[in-house]
Amino acid sequence: MNRPFQRLILAAAALIAPVAHAATDTGEAAFRATFKTLVETDTTHSAGSCTLAAQRMGARLTEAGFAADQISYFAPPEHPRDGGLVAILPGSDPRARPILLLAHLDVVEAPRGEWASDPFVLTERDGYFWARGAFDDKAMAAVWVDTLARLKAGRVAIRRTLKLALTCGEETSGAFNGAQWLAQNRRDLIDAEFALNEGGGGRTDGKALIEGGRLVVQTLQVGEKASQDYRLEAHSPGGHSSIPLRDNAIYRLSDALIRVRDHDFPAELNDTTRAFFAKGSALFGGAVGAAMQTVASAPPDSTAFAAAVAVLDHDRTMHATLRTTCVATMLDGGHATNALPQSAGAIVNCRILPGHSYDSVRAALVAAIGDPGVTVTTLYPDHVQGSAPPLSPAVIAPIEAMIARHFPKVPLLPTMSTGATDGIYLAAVGIPTYGVPGIWVNPDYNGIHGVNEHVEITALMRGRAFLYDLVHDFATRR
Repeated sequence: MNRPFQRLILAAAALIAPVAHAATDTGEAAFRATFKTLVETDTTHSAGSCTLAAQRMGARLTEAGFAADQISYFAPPEHPRDGGLVAILPGSDPRARPILLLAHLDVVEAPRGEWASDPFVLTERDGYFWARGAFDDKAMAAVWVDTLARLKAGRVAIRRTLKLALTCGEETSGAFNGAQWLAQNRRDLIDAEFALNEGGGGRTDGKALIEGGRLVVQTLQVGEKASQDYRLEAHSPGGHSSIPLRDNAIYRLSDALIRVRDHDFPAELNDTTRAFFAKGSALFGGAVGAAMQTVASAPPDSTAFAAAVAVLDHDRTMHATLRTTCVATMLDGGHATNALPQSAGAIVNCRILPGHSYDSVRAALVAAIGDPGVTVTTLYPDHVQGSAPPLSPAVIAPIEAMIARHFPKVPLLPTMSTGATDGIYLAAVGIPTYGVPGIWVNPDYNGIHGVNEHVEITALMRGRAFLYDLVHDFATRR
């Protein structure tokens, strides 16, 4: 779990009121059907079909009244199972730029033998929905489809045009990515003033609300790191293992990886992380809270800043929030148990702060390794790098107001994701993208990307109500 949120949870739990109950919604049965259909459509990279999932969601929108020319399906010929859709609900004011709702349809692999129940059958048990994608990201995808269907069927008079993009490829590095394809090939189709996406959300104090727990924080993702892989490779002459040489590719690679482990990129802030540390300092309290306030306010080249960073660096997530990070994730080397290795390689995954190029990070790795016998190669060098969206009052203020309405006394914190979402592809073409709050998880993250993924039914339904009201407000306000 993210330790900053763990400390925040402990500090704030006693201060937070229970989540306010939303009014009964007669459309809940339709939403459950949409969610079930989406979850039970296998969209893994190995065997599933996002194209089929998109078609089924398009059918739901058509049933709600969307015309054929308001739904665009896409699936490049070379990736027939990796398709998606863009749906458009026109607004009345042509001068108001659209809002884009983004969600990905694909899910992480889920071997049946490791799960307590079939990961592609939506199972309701103990107050939770259990299934692969129950949270990531089919909860949001189903909510967006349901939101547009409700607005269309209810003939709600919206001022801003709303767009929905359901895409594939977010969960698999190197696979076809629908959000990237749209950004590069159909920028006009998804044009928007800003986009709402995954990445934010709530955290409880460790218990589900049905078990007496409390929601203690909601987060709004404003920006994210870029994920980039580098390959380290060492070579040596090889030979018989009975006559060792110090010039050993595995040893040379090992020395390089130790230097990568020990290298810290400089600590730095952007608008989002500065706001996170400033607003979060009062909630964390103690030495950590004081250090957060100092980091947010002290000059970056000051002794006070360095001392505060040293305190925060004891927390893994704080450390990652403050800087670019690189970590070894895969190894290979040698060709026989009785032979000296002729080559050895490793993958180092870096999570790069906005504003830094892949080449500059590669150069930093080369300098830290300090061995010309170890090559560092940038993999998939065509990956885009986005920039953090602005902390725009026009976006932030309505979200804060809606949080106060749906979740009284629950604080909203801006965060920069240390992971990655498809929002980075939109940011790269000038569409600021925000990870919305609403649906919450427990501090153990509910098995997301792991075994027995689940979402509290209360969290999904109240999150749905919050997100509908938020989109309705954005689409109708002047």
